[in-house]
Amino acid sequence: MAEEKRNLETIPAGSLGIITLAGCQNIGDQIDHYLVKWRRERESEHKNSLAYSGYQRDSYLLKTQVPRFGTGEGKGVILESVRGMDLYLLVDVVNHSLTYPLYGYENHMSPDDHFQDLKRIISAVGGKARRINVIMPFLYESRQHKRTSRESLDCALALQELVRMGVDNIITFDAHDPRVQNAIPLNGFETVQPAYQFIKNLLRNQNDLVIDSDHMMVISPDEGGMTRAIYIANVLGLDMGMFYKRRDYTRIVNGRNPIVAHEFLGSDVEGKDMIIIDDMIASGESALEVAQALKKRKARKVFMCSTFGLFTKGLEIFDKAYRDGLIDRILTTNLIYQPPELLEREWYINCNMSKYVAYLIDTLNHDTSISDLLNPNAKIQKLLAKYRAKK
Repeated sequence: MAEEKRNLETIPAGSLGIITLAGCQNIGDQIDHYLVKWRRERESEHKNSLAYSGYQRDSYLLKTQVPRFGTGEGKGVILESVRGMDLYLLVDVVNHSLTYPLYGYENHMSPDDHFQDLKRIISAVGGKARRINVIMPFLYESRQHKRTSRESLDCALALQELVRMGVDNIITFDAHDPRVQNAIPLNGFETVQPAYQFIKNLLRNQNDLVIDSDHMMVISPDEGGMTRAIYIANVLGLDMGMFYKRRDYTRIVNGRNPIVAHEFLGSDVEGKDMIIIDDMIASGESALEVAQALKKRKARKVFMCSTFGLFTKGLEIFDKAYRDGLIDRILTTNLIYQPPELLEREWYINCNMSKYVAYLIDTLNHDTSISDLLNPNAKIQKLLAKYRAKK
């Protein structure tokens, strides 16, 4: 979206400050670059008023530290004043590349470690900020969002804990189940879909696509992902298909009932290009089984779009699937840590979300509606018209 089209003439909620926790420095620097550029270029007759104090700065990133003791204990330290600021805290809870010393060993940071560091920084703010907003792309414990037996409700508890600590708004991306926001019904909670970025990067890297219901389909790999698949199918004017997982409920393996088979519901896929849309690729086994099932039904090309590429069991199974012709491209975002070897893969397409997150921060700081950012249908239609005009 062109920056000049955004009406941001409302008074900022406070002087903007961004805190990137460990592991988010790369995307944080990119976000900061856009904000500095836009605010230097933006003309406003109110720039010199007290309400716009600190509006234009060389950087909106604030210096913080989370030093640790040899036992693994730590503390949050903010090295600059945050009084009266509209703070945005960016945290990647699944960045496994970071380590810290623990009794002489190097211990990799887990989601629990990242979440605890987030709380340490919020605690260090000490109530001095005007508003605290947490941008947590991968929602902490989002896969443990409901109770099916005597088990914990980790995601709901985490959200309530953040609210009790003074967090006003929580912005996440493609929450595993958006209904978890019911745990904090009186506070701000936004779950954002990167649909536009997926479509833009797919069209940029594939020149031979025919985007109509005769040549392409959108596939949901399970019943839980129906909503995002329906949206993509509707804005592209395509048919949709769905797989559902048939499970063995007589036994439990690694905390869940094992999948027996993926059953397909939908029209004929023969000769069509498939867009598999999901919130995350974990080990990738289920996603590749879906791709294999589509290939057996004589699908032409298979593209996987997933907000979070976790790749918890490595990249080798995807290398093999690419060599065997099961997949053509995998698209994930840079909202979480990306191993360097992933970025080098021929089958991988990176969807950079830094500009989009910068738009969200800039708009929210002005207390302006983000509805057009949450529903990018108009932008997608322009993109499709431009793509079709080239053919």
